[in-house]
Amino acid sequence: MLNLRNTLICGSIITSIFTACASDNNSLTPENPTEPTSGDIKIYTTTGSRTLDFRKSFVNFSTTSNMSPRTVTLDESVTYQTMDGFGAAITGSTAYNLLKMTSSDRTKFLKETFSESEGMGQSYIRIAIGCSDFSLSEYTLNDTPGLANFALQSEETDYVIPVLKEILAINPNVKILGSPWTAPKWMKVNNLTNLAPFDSWTGGHLNPAHYQDYATYFVKWIQAMNTNGIEIYSITPQNEPLNPGNSASMLMFWHEQQAFVRDALGPKLRAAGLDTKIYAFDHNYNYDNMADQEDYPVKIFEDATAATYFAGSAYHNYGGNKAELLDIQAKAPHKEIIFTETSIGTWNDGQNLGLRLLEDMKEVGLGTINNWSKAVIVWNLMLDTERGPNRDGGCQTCYGAVDISSRDYKTIRKNSHYYIVGHLSSVVKPGAVRIGTQGYTAEGIIYTAFKNPDNSYAVVLINDTGEASRITFSDGKNHFSYEAPAKSVVSYSWKKTP
Repeated sequence: MLNLRNTLICGSIITSIFTACASDNNSLTPENPTEPTSGDIKIYTTTGSRTLDFRKSFVNFSTTSNMSPRTVTLDESVTYQTMDGFGAAITGSTAYNLLKMTSSDRTKFLKETFSESEGMGQSYIRIAIGCSDFSLSEYTLNDTPGLANFALQSEETDYVIPVLKEILAINPNVKILGSPWTAPKWMKVNNLTNLAPFDSWTGGHLNPAHYQDYATYFVKWIQAMNTNGIEIYSITPQNEPLNPGNSASMLMFWHEQQAFVRDALGPKLRAAGLDTKIYAFDHNYNYDNMADQEDYPVKIFEDATAATYFAGSAYHNYGGNKAELLDIQAKAPHKEIIFTETSIGTWNDGQNLGLRLLEDMKEVGLGTINNWSKAVIVWNLMLDTERGPNRDGGCQTCYGAVDISSRDYKTIRKNSHYYIVGHLSSVVKPGAVRIGTQGYTAEGIIYTAFKNPDNSYAVVLINDTGEASRITFSDGKNHFSYEAPAKSVVSYSWKKTP
């Protein structure tokens, strides 16, 4: 997580109305008992005003000829990236808050979030390898020098792993990505010139003399998680490698990451029989304004041997513009792109759903997907109403995708990131292919279409106008219409008929 202390606008928590996790109002089912409970097209709708709160509804295909000038036609002949999934980070803080809930409330929330049949079907989780800036303490898995001293710590065994097991019991298909915030301090040096020992959680570099040790550290972590029933789908070599100021952090410039993966991490993973994907970079669109770090992943991929070990690159949005993803895709078209972190907080009015829902879907949700990202992962799934647990040196002003009351660990407020991920994961399934569209366009109306592995279709739409808009969708054989409310996000899914 970006160190925001010098750039964030501090503010007080606005007293808010919270949505109870145990409420009888289940927004995943039709809210009006007179509405149909089945139909050809399943639809989820959320408005910035919360008048429609991920409301589930149904409509049928039209039985009349389509004469609407507002018709969007799906075009399967145009294909883009294959989607991996959508989700949030299960940090130590998130796991702590979840485990403070009653078992029944936690199960209800996790089913609503991850179940493919009873909920949103969120499908991708990011976790820290060791501590993050939302951990209960600063630590790595090997703080005592010597690889014989490697071991999972309390945060993994008592918090993160138990929560992951509950989630995987609900949705066994969830993918998990791991990122380290720092190497063990005994592996760090002050810089690559002096190579002096660097006894600090914050900053420093990985000592090249410990490349092999640190690669073994990754292998041991993946194997330890596997032993605990947690399969690791992907990793990044370093969270925010250009940010030395986080509460736990380490610099890793592009030439360092290239050498570390080429000479140590990649070969070690293969020798261990692990097919875990490696994504380069894992930081901001603007490379923190470091001119010599621009196009960080592309520079790594220019080494043919190094490139063979990388699946692609990962990005955050704390600086720069999402158009950078288009540039990277053009320069490395055979490499994947995923989006791995974004946060809301007091600095961007993070609990104002009317503002954030549409903006976050435009910039993060559909914005990154339309720029070739095959995954969207937001930051903490759950923080408490004190924006924590947090620590000095980390973000003190962040909200979670949801915030839970620290008074009762039951009452939940759902923020924009919960909805944008849910609107994607509810209809766009892992393995879906983004496809083309033709026809109706209008200012303030943004949409993206997909074809799922089961041959069903999905569309996610933003209506960022002040008026409801009735739009017709056609798959070339069937069509239907639905009125998207003003300032709303709408997700549609339907089966392809023979």
